[in-house]
Amino acid sequence: MLEIKWVCMLVAACGVIENATLLAQAPTTLKGNPLVGLIDFHVHSGPDSFTRSTTDFEIARIARGRGMAALVLKNHFTMTADRAMLAERITGQRCFGGIVLNRAVGGLNAEAIRRMVTFTGDRGRVVWLPTFDAQNHVRRFKEDRPSVAVVRDGKPVEALKEVFAVCAKHDLVLETGHSSAAECLVLLEAARKAGIKKLLVTHGMADPIGMTVPQMKHAARLGAKIECVWMTNLTGPGSHLASMRHWKKISTADYAKAIRAVGVEHFVLSSDLGQYLNPIPTDGLKSFVLGLSEAGFSRKEILRMCRETPAALLGLDLKISK
Repeated sequence: MLEIKWVCMLVAACGVIENATLLAQAPTTLKGNPLVGLIDFHVHSGPDSFTRSTTDFEIARIARGRGMAALVLKNHFTMTADRAMLAERITGQRCFGGIVLNRAVGGLNAEAIRRMVTFTGDRGRVVWLPTFDAQNHVRRFKEDRPSVAVVRDGKPVEALKEVFAVCAKHDLVLETGHSSAAECLVLLEAARKAGIKKLLVTHGMADPIGMTVPQMKHAARLGAKIECVWMTNLTGPGSHLASMRHWKKISTADYAKAIRAVGVEHFVLSSDLGQYLNPIPTDGLKSFVLGLSEAGFSRKEILRMCRETPAALLGLDLKISK
């Protein structure tokens, strides 16, 4: 009986038992938990058609163990509002989702958004314009396959009128996806005129968007927030993953410089992680926060970008720690 007791204790300590909290050993120089109260607005988890490092439930459990406020689950090919509700129900970690308007859901399909907002749990809060299927993405990476256009002759395509109207009606966050920097500015202006109040430029500095500081300032004047993702620290020719070597590398130092130039109030920090053999989202976001702290950003500024601003986009009423 004593041996069985010790085996059970060891299994629980290793995180094998479902409800055990899995915590990695932090460096002795790290004071406190920098993830407490933060929101990751860009989490990739399985099941997926791409290989992912964690499932929805696994990353939600880990985030809850680290005291995070919320996760936004993203999938390029299927809605995540239902998955977010289940992950929250099972783990207790607040989760949200949305839909990416790639070809798998019919492209610029307003009906898919209408259905999403009727799903149990009210966890569908974000609409991403096309990502991997965006015309800009396909052209940028010289891929020979069908794509989805969002801007034609300098104007949003006709199908976006209905998409924008549904987003405005339900007060959803509209993200620009993998549209080009120039397209983003056209889309943001049109979306604002259509009554959309919550606008977010998807990883604005990263490929295949590549916004400059003047373009980010323009986006900010249009009322949009700009997302910065830690994952780009791993991209570029030296990446450990062959699939990421053709994506431009953007470092935390690059982000720090741009954020100072444009203003903290205009940014959202995310991980954009979940890819197989990459760090898990919580570790990437922790690295982002620690890196920006070393670059001179205060805890208050980090909370603005990784808690207050994303909470406002999601419609959450959170008390902000000072």
